[in-house]
Amino acid sequence: MRVITGIARGRKLQTPSGNDIRPTTDTVKEAVFSIIQFGIEGRAFLDAYAGSGQMGIEALSRGAERAVFLDSSRQACETVRKNLEATGLSENAVVRNTDTLSYISGVTERFDIVFIDPPYRTGLLRKTLEKVSGIMNTGGVIICEHPVDEAVPQETGDFVLKKNYKYGKIIITVYSHKEVLGV
Repeated sequence: MRVITGIARGRKLQTPSGNDIRPTTDTVKEAVFSIIQFGIEGRAFLDAYAGSGQMGIEALSRGAERAVFLDSSRQACETVRKNLEATGLSENAVVRNTDTLSYISGVTERFDIVFIDPPYRTGLLRKTLEKVSGIMNTGGVIICEHPVDEAVPQETGDFVLKKNYKYGKIIITVYSHKEVLGV
């Protein structure tokens, strides 16, 4: 697993060990960043359920102003910190060893891009979607990675499902603010 492009291009990233770890494939990661490629620079990125932190690190490498990484696993958070150090991107990053839902419920900062990739088929995707629109900036984008058989709502708060992208057994779902879409 490597950083695809930007200032940390080609840097190798570590992955936490364990059976519950499911890193985003390079194909899916490239697709996500193709979708948001012109909306990353200078933005605030939230990597919910961060795992290795590869999505937030890719965003920082491509010019995101800051990134917050959330994971309830201490091992995952330590891996994110090591990956940030290895890529030289620690300065604009915050790693929180916390439950994502608790963090979202209590945080006052706002984000432009949120990437949500919780453990599959646990109900966490829907629960996170219900809360995350409350911490988004109007021009923001919510991106979810989920299996084909896990349904997502058409709307979440002020955000509307814009498009689904299918990659084998994985779907990337993108939500945009109603005002941006003119809904």
